[in-house]
Amino acid sequence: MDKSREKQGIRLQKYLAQAGVSSRRKAEESIQAGRVKINGRVVTELGVRVTSEDKVEFDGQKVHQTEHLVYILLYKPAGVMTTTDDPQGRRTVMDLIEKRSARVYPVGRLDYDTSGLLLLTNDGQLANWLMHPRSGVTKYYEAVVQGRVSQEDILLLSQGVELDGIKTAPAIVKLLGTDGTTSRVLLILHEGRNRQVRRMLELIGHSCLDLTRTKYGPLTLRGLRPGQWRFLYEDEVSALQERHELPIRIKRVRSHRRR
Repeated sequence: MDKSREKQGIRLQKYLAQAGVSSRRKAEESIQAGRVKINGRVVTELGVRVTSEDKVEFDGQKVHQTEHLVYILLYKPAGVMTTTDDPQGRRTVMDLIEKRSARVYPVGRLDYDTSGLLLLTNDGQLANWLMHPRSGVTKYYEAVVQGRVSQEDILLLSQGVELDGIKTAPAIVKLLGTDGTTSRVLLILHEGRNRQVRRMLELIGHSCLDLTRTKYGPLTLRGLRPGQWRFLYEDEVSALQERHELPIRIKRVRSHRRR
């Protein structure tokens, strides 16, 4: 491979993600599996860079940089996988949205048993930033748990608990109500570890019966029921980009203006 390529263009996995072929992580796996060619040659190195002059192929099909950016807000129901496909044949979030000309991918994930707000897009730059720990995207969760949650429990969760040897970041925790048998709790987090909310609650002795993500950054579930989705409004897309100091993209956006 031409060494001069290392100092120009963008990394191949980023190119594929921005083109809507797959997420960056999946793109890396595809490259290493020999599914990608540059100018007719199979490339398996992750550090290779490409420019607009290069011909990139994925599984024998030419890859074009995405000109039509798509942003979808989905109210994911429980019992649905946050993946593009599932080897076990379970329903995925892709089964809930209409087939689009542009391929979109989930930004992060919600557990199989968790419902709530999920963003899907083919804007690889924005997706990668939102999933980065430094982005600090605010996430709101409402949980129904077993038992009565005390003020001591709330204080402990707010200060952070230890998961896998690492203390969780401080959070905002509010008790929304209790009937003595179960409690409803609001948790506002800025990080997103694997099954974090459920594990935090279980650690203090309250198993989670139901969990919904109600807000993600500036986005809410207002107007949607489980299983429904919509395109983001243009001002919502701008809010996500501006909040995270990303350049406004001069590309066509599939979204809607507010009326």
